[in-house]
Amino acid sequence: MSADSHPTLPPVRLRSDAELARDALGAPLFARAVRLARWAGPGTRVGVGGELAVDQLPEAAAVLGLDPADEDGDGYASQAWRVAVDTGLVDVTEPEDDNGEGDEERFGTAAPGEDLALVTSGAPGDVLDLWLAALDTVLADAAVPDLDDLVDALDAGGEIDFDRLDWNPGREADFLDGVLANLYLLTVTEHGAADGPIPLPVLAASMVVPDDMGEPTDAVLEQVSDAMMRLDDQFRQLEPIGLVEFRPVDEELMAEADGPLEPGTGGGAGAVDDEDVSRYGMVRLTPLGLYGIRARMLEAGVDAPAVGELAEKGADALLDAVSFYSESSAQAEIEQWLAGRELPAAAAELLAAARGDDEGGPLRRLRCQQALAPAGPEAEPAVRSVLDDPELGGLARVWLAERGMRDVPAPDAEMVFWLTVDTIAAQLAADGETEELPLLMETLTAHHTGFFEQVWRVEHPATAYVLEAMGRLHPDKKAAKEARKAAFKARSRRPA
Repeated sequence: MSADSHPTLPPVRLRSDAELARDALGAPLFARAVRLARWAGPGTRVGVGGELAVDQLPEAAAVLGLDPADEDGDGYASQAWRVAVDTGLVDVTEPEDDNGEGDEERFGTAAPGEDLALVTSGAPGDVLDLWLAALDTVLADAAVPDLDDLVDALDAGGEIDFDRLDWNPGREADFLDGVLANLYLLTVTEHGAADGPIPLPVLAASMVVPDDMGEPTDAVLEQVSDAMMRLDDQFRQLEPIGLVEFRPVDEELMAEADGPLEPGTGGGAGAVDDEDVSRYGMVRLTPLGLYGIRARMLEAGVDAPAVGELAEKGADALLDAVSFYSESSAQAEIEQWLAGRELPAAAAELLAAARGDDEGGPLRRLRCQQALAPAGPEAEPAVRSVLDDPELGGLARVWLAERGMRDVPAPDAEMVFWLTVDTIAAQLAADGETEELPLLMETLTAHHTGFFEQVWRVEHPATAYVLEAMGRLHPDKKAAKEARKAAFKARSRRPA
């Protein structure tokens, strides 16, 4: 009875498309691509691959407002141009083949593409589609070794020796996708690192150190160090497109280090205290980055839910999904679902969806109770209509009693015991064996004399499972022993 087998990631809370589109337009690299697309015209010359002619790069850099003295200006201009071409912001006509005749270099032409108009007149979704195309280009570039490594790997014939470079394009792309997936998970997981940046060593270790490894070996630490330096270079490239906020590895630290960088080791050259781990690099996904990585996951077939996407679905789909969400995420999803509905009908739909003696039933009823918690008198007719329901009658009585409403019939002993089993089963499914659960067990059983002598007879599919948990967790040793005996009886009475 647990949610461990459920395949989805935790739901992410995304900003509106309009806010994300504004973020996309403000991303430095994307903004540069737009400016160059507007600059392109009859005098723009491009090479065979659609790249700008070398002698036009200084002019393009000037259009972008880059300092002519900046030796990286041409590189920034070239990158922005490539993004503009790849996203359709610029249309290029490559030079015609001269069939080997003549030595004169030939050039193609370029002009603003049709998609450039979407930047100002398109819907937010159109802008985000353009940004996602730009992100694909940047991610592909980030998976390529830097220019110095490529030059070093050239063989005598001018071809890249990939074996010498130890670079496999597919492997590198998969590595970067895996890093970003881990960063996404750390960001959306409640009580994870969502409220702050992630240390680069943590991300590197998540890709290198086996889950079952205790103390990492020197060889593994060296692999982590190598991965950190790769990520440092890659995140520097990903920051301008607006995917991440990044604090690079401290260059002084790299200069001081003698051997692999090992944060928190407390000794050796280049080692630092845990308080200074930020010197090893810190990264966080931006709101736009969360959107972008989720979009790529969805395209790859990964189930990556977002809060609010269930608003138009039925209560059965809502309760099934939020049963595996954290309490706060479930509450946010439920609030959006209720916002577009009349409360009396919504309450009736939720209660109907909460029924069921399947394994997920207890958790559905817990989320239904959570959904109805803020409801007022408008929900009373729907709640009263299930007072005689064997699965929902206890929930209904609790809801009515908490609001001080009159004429609430007292539950019989069978309903009390059934509700106790259902409540504990739901808590176990939602959060596992938490520190608070023993107190809940004690509270639910304290006022019933002979509780364990009767509860094992309850016709609930989780009775034996709950009693076994009480036998392990109940704070009163005598009660825990009685729970174990009752669990044995409950198991024995079930048909083979």
